[in-house]
Amino acid sequence: MGGAGAPEWLIREDASQPVLLALYLRQVLGIRSPDELPHLRGIPPRPNDSRSNERTEEAQALLERQWREYWAMTVEPQAHPSPVPLELVDGFETLVALPAEGSDVLQAAIIPHAAEAIAYSQSAHSRYAKDAAAKPGVSYRAYASAIAEHERQVGRRAHSFELNVQVLPLTQRGVWWIGSLTIAVTDGLRGDVVAFDAAIHPIIAELA
Repeated sequence: MGGAGAPEWLIREDASQPVLLALYLRQVLGIRSPDELPHLRGIPPRPNDSRSNERTEEAQALLERQWREYWAMTVEPQAHPSPVPLELVDGFETLVALPAEGSDVLQAAIIPHAAEAIAYSQSAHSRYAKDAAAKPGVSYRAYASAIAEHERQVGRRAHSFELNVQVLPLTQRGVWWIGSLTIAVTDGLRGDVVAFDAAIHPIIAELA
């Protein structure tokens, strides 16, 4: 966004189904990373006799490594291309594609959770889309205001930048970096105009 010859900024905001799916699977599989990112709301806690408790330490480590690779490809696919072809996973429609080699443990672990994972991600995405449609223009104004304030503080135009924002139903309120150009923000914080403006300003300052 910006006039001819001016710095441009591009901010994409969403609550994408693939990201929601990955985080749902992270939770039901008992995967710890990324450690700083809270859990999603509305997912029943895993029973104490769940499969993750039956895995050996080595099996859990392998599952977590494969999930982290899947997570990176899901959050920022262009920055994390797969070295081997991707294959769709049964039961996940077109929403989950894993490397044809080196993801066997993760694939076997997630297939039993396909139906509930898709239902959760569809519901959360639809809720976000409905809220966004009810307030047209609000998304743009929130970022434009933060950029304008940053420009006033530093006394220059903002540098060109890109930012992806995932608005997620997380259990804790806050903002977290989940990729080099991607943040996650709690839906409740995103809906609080004053609090979101204060929270997004350090992000804008870091990029612009």
